Amino acid sequence: MEREQEIAKLVNVLRRTARMALQSEWTGSAADTAAFCVEQYNRVLARLKEIDGNHVVIFEPLAAGSSLTVAAMACRQLAAYYEDEVPRDHWDRKWAKDFAFFDPRPFREFWEKSARDIEDFGEYIRESIEEWARQRKERTEKPEPPKAQ
Repeated sequence: MEREQEIAKLVNVLRRTARMALQSEWTGSAADTAAFCVEQYNRVLARLKEIDGNHVVIFEPLAAGSSLTVAAMACRQLAAYYEDEVPRDHWDRKWAKDFAFFDPRPFREFWEKSARDIEDFGEYIRESIEEWARQRKERTEKPEPPKAQ
């Protein structure tokens, strides 16, 4: 298989593994999901090191007990490292093939103009979710007033 094509496939696996890990984390999935995601990341990393002749020195395999969040972060970072290796038109062709009824040009224009705003909004949500959950929990766990006897 051609190097660029294999890297594109591996980056796709990393992106989907990251998404799966985050969804599993949010839904409270079992520990075997975390083990699978960690193993998948480690296999993809090993293959990328084979392809690149061990030039991928800043990434290390994850420990066996790593969490889903750590696995997702590692997958996203490794995918980001290879993004410039995957030609942009590869993703456009794939998108067009999977969704033949959809014209990707308007979406691409929107994304090029708004991607940073969407990313910032997502970051705000990730930073705020714990506080929102704490406030909601406090509202639902208000102590009941003492009953008159």
